[in-house]
Amino acid sequence: MRTTVVIATRNRCGELLRTLDRLHRLRPVPPIVVVDNASRDDTPRAVRAAHPDVRLITAPRNLGAIARNLGVLCSRTPYIAFSDDDSWWAPGALRRAEAVLDACPHVALVAAKTLVSQENRPDPVNALMACSPLRTADGLPGPRILGFTACAAVVRRAAFQQTRGFDRTVFFGGEERLLSYDLAAAGWDLVYVDDVVAHHHPSPARTSAATRRALELRNDVLIAWMRRPPDLALSRTGRLARDAVGDAPSRRALAAALCRLPRALARRRRLPSPVEHEVSLLEHAHGHGPGS
Repeated sequence: MRTTVVIATRNRCGELLRTLDRLHRLRPVPPIVVVDNASRDDTPRAVRAAHPDVRLITAPRNLGAIARNLGVLCSRTPYIAFSDDDSWWAPGALRRAEAVLDACPHVALVAAKTLVSQENRPDPVNALMACSPLRTADGLPGPRILGFTACAAVVRRAAFQQTRGFDRTVFFGGEERLLSYDLAAAGWDLVYVDDVVAHHHPSPARTSAATRRALELRNDVLIAWMRRPPDLALSRTGRLARDAVGDAPSRRALAAALCRLPRALARRRRLPSPVEHEVSLLEHAHGHGPGS
């Protein structure tokens, strides 16, 4: 295999072991790197005992999404497939993604079709990607996109490293969007390929809906300041401030965004005009909001 599966995990030992079992059913079994985000449960010992072939990295603290960067650094294959501890790849999916990336050297990332839970329900994001309004050049195996789900994507390692991977400023929640923008700004294409399939059985051990919403609202503003026009960033900050008057998650998001704003401004890099135009086109088509 020329694809390494990278998984970041925290306090989900049982679900991680299930995912590893599923990945070990693939033929051939891909190389697997697990980055443990300072779990307080038995994750490191259990992984070593059940799957000694898996490369395990134990982070000293919770690194959020950038734990995946560590996994990529420890991989040697040209392609990286991201999974979460509650997701895995269907048989043949990684081979198909490798074929796409081999045939299309300007493609940095293949986003998979995600099937959810035991019912294999299509994730609604599949339809959004399949109907992307972005212009797609002849020869691409699917529509061009500017977003993906981290538990169902295969990336070209060289492109990931060129753009420095996931950014620590956003930590978690919307980190895929910022990476998509950076890959596109560097001249890479991202595509949705619906015969590359990933399974996602969402964990019941998740942060609350209010916490997830606060993270997304915070990161929407931070990403705007990091990559978008200043008038747009200011407008979105003002909207969040207005919403914060009567909405607790918005208040949390605003306070957290202001704390991280100096770091975001230090990492500010405007998107090239063609990419900014495509981002605006997507927001107009889908309606702006966190994750759009």
